[in-house]
Amino acid sequence: MRMPRLALSVAFLTLGVSTLFATTPAPRKSPEFSFSEPSGKQTPLSSFKGKVVVLEFLLTNCPHCMRVAKMIARLQGEFGPRGLETIGVAFDNNISGKMVIRFSQQLGVTYPIGYCTSAEVDSYLGRVQTERLMVPQIVVIDRAGVIRAQSRPVREINLEDENYLSHLIDALLKEGAPAASTKKGKGPSVQASTSN
Repeated sequence: MRMPRLALSVAFLTLGVSTLFATTPAPRKSPEFSFSEPSGKQTPLSSFKGKVVVLEFLLTNCPHCMRVAKMIARLQGEFGPRGLETIGVAFDNNISGKMVIRFSQQLGVTYPIGYCTSAEVDSYLGRVQTERLMVPQIVVIDRAGVIRAQSRPVREINLEDENYLSHLIDALLKEGAPAASTKKGKGPSVQASTSN
């Protein structure tokens, strides 16, 4: 009787762990996603195809999100001329274009910051309700529109490390660069670490 209970417990534990990691598999094709610009205009993520995209889902009242947004702004300044596009997407309750403008001005960032609903973020990231306050959530998309790295539901600390993210972006930019500027397939591996 003891052995079947142990086996059942191990099965439930394994299922729970696999479910946690199954919500954010990478690499995978990025699903379509649109965010509202402060003006209200809808911008599809697919409009940035051909660029390496770093997408930060954030809350405007989150100090940690602000720190990451400033880091992403520095990376945009460094890698933007080579084809990086950084985007912030706020999903606070009752978020508005005016709130996003104030947030951008407060941080002094110039890259696009838009907004959407929590439900839209949940759908894009594959989050469940209990993961909604785990912010920021970062997604890195290559030039072909493939998600190459994504924060896990519990936050992937590596993607919040400027040195790590800088190396990942550099590798992806080299990987998708025109043949004249780099040798295709000679860049470093860009598999994101899943350990904290």
